Amino acid sequence: MEEPQGFFSTGDGCVGDTVTERCLVESKEPVSHVQLACGLWFCAFPLDGNELCVWSTKDPSYQPLILRGHRQPITAVTFGNTVSPLLICSASQDYVMLWSLDECRQKVLLGLTPRGLVLGTLLGKALYLRLSPDDRAAAVCAGNKIFMLDTESRSTLAVLEGHRGPVTAAEFCPWQTHIIISVSEDRSFKVWDHHAGSPLYSSAVLTASPLLSLLVDEKSKQLVAGCADGQLWVFSLVERHHYRCVTRVDLKKKRETFSRRVESRLCSLPVLFLEENRRPRAHGLEKGEDMEGSLPVLSLAPCDLSLLLSSECGCLPSESAPCLWVGSSAGLLVLNLANFELEGVLRYKDFRSLSIQVAGSCAMMSKAGEQKAICLLTSLFGGQIAVLEIRLAALVRSRQGLGAGRSLSVLPRGCVLSTSPLHFRIAEEHRTPPAPQRRSAVRSTVQDQPLVFHSKVRSSGYATAPHVTMFSPKTNTRNNGDSPSRRRSSHGCKEYPLESSPPTRLHKQRVLAHGPAAALCVQFSGDGRWLACGLANHLSLVFRADLTGTPAVFSGHDGAVSTVCWSHDGRWLLSTSLDGTPRVWSLRRAELVLCVGRDLFPKPIQSAQFYYLDAFILCSSGPELQLLKCHIDTSKDEIRRYKQKSRCRPVFRLPTAGPTEITSLSAVNDFYSYLVLTAGRDKTVEVFDLNAGRSAAVIAEAHSRPVHQICQNKGSSFTTQRYQVYNLFATTATGDGIKLWDLRTLRCERRFEGHPNHGYPCGIAFSPCGRYVASGAEDRHAYVYELGSSTFSHRLAGHTDTVAGVAFSPSAPQLATTTLDGKLQLFVAE
Repeated sequence: MEEPQGFFSTGDGCVGDTVTERCLVESKEPVSHVQLACGLWFCAFPLDGNELCVWSTKDPSYQPLILRGHRQPITAVTFGNTVSPLLICSASQDYVMLWSLDECRQKVLLGLTPRGLVLGTLLGKALYLRLSPDDRAAAVCAGNKIFMLDTESRSTLAVLEGHRGPVTAAEFCPWQTHIIISVSEDRSFKVWDHHAGSPLYSSAVLTASPLLSLLVDEKSKQLVAGCADGQLWVFSLVERHHYRCVTRVDLKKKRETFSRRVESRLCSLPVLFLEENRRPRAHGLEKGEDMEGSLPVLSLAPCDLSLLLSSECGCLPSESAPCLWVGSSAGLLVLNLANFELEGVLRYKDFRSLSIQVAGSCAMMSKAGEQKAICLLTSLFGGQIAVLEIRLAALVRSRQGLGAGRSLSVLPRGCVLSTSPLHFRIAEEHRTPPAPQRRSAVRSTVQDQPLVFHSKVRSSGYATAPHVTMFSPKTNTRNNGDSPSRRRSSHGCKEYPLESSPPTRLHKQRVLAHGPAAALCVQFSGDGRWLACGLANHLSLVFRADLTGTPAVFSGHDGAVSTVCWSHDGRWLLSTSLDGTPRVWSLRRAELVLCVGRDLFPKPIQSAQFYYLDAFILCSSGPELQLLKCHIDTSKDEIRRYKQKSRCRPVFRLPTAGPTEITSLSAVNDFYSYLVLTAGRDKTVEVFDLNAGRSAAVIAEAHSRPVHQICQNKGSSFTTQRYQVYNLFATTATGDGIKLWDLRTLRCERRFEGHPNHGYPCGIAFSPCGRYVASGAEDRHAYVYELGSSTFSHRLAGHTDTVAGVAFSPSAPQLATTTLDGKLQLFVAE
């Protein structure tokens, strides 16, 4: 066999600390739009048309192996899945051939010419090849057919027909080897049983552009299809999901967002750090450069970043998400399949020394646990073939390592500072009471007595009826023997079953109001015995958790009640309304005990909650975060019995980073925590440290649309040790799904898709066990997600309108939902 000479160059070829060009080959024939093969130890690609070149990625000095046997240009190459013997399959219009690499190597050493086995002849132009997991079958995509060939008997097992356009890719299902999935230029994918030779599922037309690439991820059990217009379509392959579409990813928009985030982090770095990092960037765009019109997805491959993400970002090893390589004509991208965000971007144009600036074909490979990846490229306009070595740590550093500040946590890590606004509580608790005034001995013996000693005093005004009814009688008071005010919520609260299934069965439904009165929000008390909900007719209702009996009615707002919140001890209920006034109600007395006037705030209050073990009330007023110190006093004197004795005063206010309105806030009230999370209309999420009295972090462009709700995961202490759930929080935006974040790293760990929310801002809630997230939706369903999956696990029916509010019970596997037609539903576990 004649060895290649003159056209094959190897060396360090160092371009930067991110990418290195290890090998460059000049082919006499163009090699664009062919399937390349990249394995753990070797790369294989067509050379000079009908020759197959095998190059070692472990030892670049090892002499390349040239295999000859095809008469027509080779159009597809793939490696087998078994390590020994390692097989290579190649296809052209004349032959489909199978090679054993070990046998070919031995024959070359003996001076003989290697010969491959012919599996099929004259099948047509093959665009894609794939060997089964056991290497006993080969799938050949030629025209609009898939030929299943037996590698042992070299016979045709089945011919799969049904696509209306050329089949561009096909992959075997790793956990169901009799299943094969294919994509085509007809813009659809099909699922086949290749043993029976019959189709199992056929999708609708997905897009206006052809589907070019395909990946089946075993860990997430998802199907990813790449499109010629730069779109990725993700489908769930879980059996009960019935090939549900999880999401659609626009790679161009993702890359633009990625570049803006990296640039914002670079701007916040010290000058010395910026000088050290002035190099060709792997993350994005130089100022003034034009972006490509589209990013055609040429190939997809798995990418293992678990060690890098867990070591550099501090994410949970159990929650390490699968990633994939996305190869396009302009560069390489690393996409996280949990949050559907980019972890790294490599543009060929950012590295001017690379021989190939626009790729026609590409193949990627990264071995689990290693810090390097191999990329095989062919030029779109010539016969150049290059092998690149990519350092994964440097590639993802632009996203994970730049500008990383101190880790945040809801658990306090130090004492309260003397300058902290939270020190206000400590000062009051330790304040020495004033000494009583000294009185004379004579006057001390005289008891203070009222001027009138009669129980009743006749007067001209007392005997007549009032001209105006000033106060209505309290008709909803009743002997509330089971009120949480009789004991703190920490006592007598049932422990939530951590391993229980989610509540999915509709147990009871209550009509809250007759007429147009939407139920906007719902919340369980801390002990799980009471359920409060706010209505659009200005009322708040409190039910028993089992929805039995007559609810307590709280009236007084002049607008729709938008949020309700329980105090930690369960004695007080805080409500906010569109009238802009927070109000605190007594559960035992079923009456108003505190009304915070509008004059304390520059703009109406949007949301409020108890904070710091009920020591404060947190409010959002326009672009400001307000901290209120309240004293609630339910005692009354006989003369001024209707005068409110409770008082409230603002002690601290903190503006947001930008002049944007705060739409939602969240803070832990079960223990002393310094952090407060806010969401804004400018698509940002901001974290405030009230111990330091400043903004601690800002997540820019947390969503593509304004964030309307933020919710923290407040699981039990056991789940905190097991899942670290206290530092997880979720955000949602209409039309942009739900995102799960890690507060310690400010990373989006997962993105929940699949529910149609495009107009109304529906609520979200965490289960106490820390395993589920529930969300309302406009399609009259509530959706339940598992934290380990990006698509919903259960869709709860039984609603008759948009589900606006959701809440999990802290003591039992129950879920309460409210709808815009004024109904309250209670779901229990099966």
